[in-house]
Amino acid sequence: MTSVSPAEAEVNNFQVDLRGLVDLLSHHLYSSPRVYVRELLQNAVDAVTARHAHEPGAQVRIRLSASAGRVTIEDSGIGLTAAEAHSLLATIGRSSKRGGQHGLETTRQEFLGQFGIGLLACFVVARQIRVVTRSARDPLAAPVEWLATDDGSYTVRELPHEARTEPGTTVHLEARAGAEEWTEPARVERLARDYGSLLPYEITFDDGLGGEPRPVTDRPAVWDRPFPTPAARRVALAGHCASLFGFTPLDSIDLDLPVAGVRGVAYVLPEPTSPAHRAGHRVHLKGMLLTDQADNLLPDWAFFVRAVLDTDTLRPTASRENLYDDETLAAVREALGARVRGWLAELAASEPDRLAAFLSVHHLGVKSLARHDAELLGLMLPWLPFETSDGSMSLEEFAAAHTDIHFTRTVEEFRQIAPIAAAHGLGVINAGYTYDADLLALLPSVRPDLNVAELDAGAVTERLDPVPTDVELALASFLSTARTRLEPQSCDVVLRAFQPVAVPALYLDDRQARQERDRTAALESADSLWSGILGSLRGSGPRARLVLNHNNPLIRRIAALPDPTLAGTATESLYGQALLMSQRPLRPADSTLLNRAFLGLLEWATHSTPAQEGDK
Repeated sequence: MTSVSPAEAEVNNFQVDLRGLVDLLSHHLYSSPRVYVRELLQNAVDAVTARHAHEPGAQVRIRLSASAGRVTIEDSGIGLTAAEAHSLLATIGRSSKRGGQHGLETTRQEFLGQFGIGLLACFVVARQIRVVTRSARDPLAAPVEWLATDDGSYTVRELPHEARTEPGTTVHLEARAGAEEWTEPARVERLARDYGSLLPYEITFDDGLGGEPRPVTDRPAVWDRPFPTPAARRVALAGHCASLFGFTPLDSIDLDLPVAGVRGVAYVLPEPTSPAHRAGHRVHLKGMLLTDQADNLLPDWAFFVRAVLDTDTLRPTASRENLYDDETLAAVREALGARVRGWLAELAASEPDRLAAFLSVHHLGVKSLARHDAELLGLMLPWLPFETSDGSMSLEEFAAAHTDIHFTRTVEEFRQIAPIAAAHGLGVINAGYTYDADLLALLPSVRPDLNVAELDAGAVTERLDPVPTDVELALASFLSTARTRLEPQSCDVVLRAFQPVAVPALYLDDRQARQERDRTAALESADSLWSGILGSLRGSGPRARLVLNHNNPLIRRIAALPDPTLAGTATESLYGQALLMSQRPLRPADSTLLNRAFLGLLEWATHSTPAQEGDK
């Protein structure tokens, strides 16, 4: 290249439409103008990395400063010659990091970005960019000034040697109208810390107020620092989580994958969260923050953690604001999921109190995911809490006492049957809560020795004590009257003796019984065609049952009533009361029966006998 005197400069044009490029970068590629700070830091770090590859003993210096409307970053990196400035700063995508480019043999894997596009990206906030640089590869080369404006033009000129005596580069940005807020010192420092806290070289920030420059980097990462005790490390990690994510974690999980070049930590959320919520994780690429919203880093089932890590191997997207979802990321995601599983297994094996604290917060989410993950179900089976007829306990504890496990699909049904089931040794689980029925259906897949079935009326009736045969024969007339009265409700009546004594009657049904009732109700309101079809579908399965408790004194008095009409009305009242206690929805026929029984009992209670009338 022909040397140009300091007094004159050759005007050249970019090989792109710069205004179109800036619009593309700011509105389509980058999520926010804030990324310009990242681009400045990336260029400086890469320049220092290249300098070290060329001259291992070179000093390291990266200094960022800001004042109203201006941002400057200075580094002691490799620098550029005039020819390199033309080549690298005017052509999109060309990079000094390519192997062999301009005499530099370092591979691209050691660098964060591309110098040319990275610097041009700063036009999202800059009206003018001025670069003063001196090459470390050519000691005789003069300093070079590259000056560009957002109208699409730039100049390159050589400066006197005294303009910059040491190799390196200084970049000056002058904010364009409307973007001054992005160059305010406090914001620039905050962005620099956010993006660059884990970068491998010391970076300082100067706000121009005369104080000492403040460090931007905070190395080593907190998860890599030595601590005197494990407790001290947990405290430090909890503080790091609070400052980074704004919450104090229940626990922390090391995410160390040396083979994959991944190191970091996952923090367990202290509050319940929906499994459908995709948590945003913080990912650093070679120390530079790539994104704080990576939702593809961990398996979906690990929704209860927020992770922060640094990686050397995962690929960024074109905007360098997220991870490229390829086979490498899939393998890393699986390995990180294995670390979280390992943490759960370790808690289950050695720290049950901590696992209990975790499940007390996140059991619902863990149950949700265990429906689709047999390994996770098997791991958590001994610990997931369920409401059972023996009290709140894990399935493992419940299965130790019951090999035949029954469950109800509604909370109301469970609460009605639970005290009776407990008194008679029947194992019943409340599957009326979210996900519990699905998990119970999967239970035999991890515990083949267990029999799991939905509770039906026959199973309960069989567990209740039968009354002596002579007693049942003596009450045959009453039972016949009761069955006749409840026949329109598709409900049978049986007599049993059970605990607790205070329960006079128990209403039992199952899915088949409910289907039969629905068929009957549809039959009553259907036209002739559908009546014939529905009538042909009449089932022979078990119907709902009203189980009368012979241990209850009220049942004995009702059974001894000499008046069949009154006994029938009392039976309808018992049916209504048991139905209400089960909190099942009432059909119109049930409401009619309840109203008739109530009025019938009122009429009987207020009826005056002839003898009473004569006394008046």
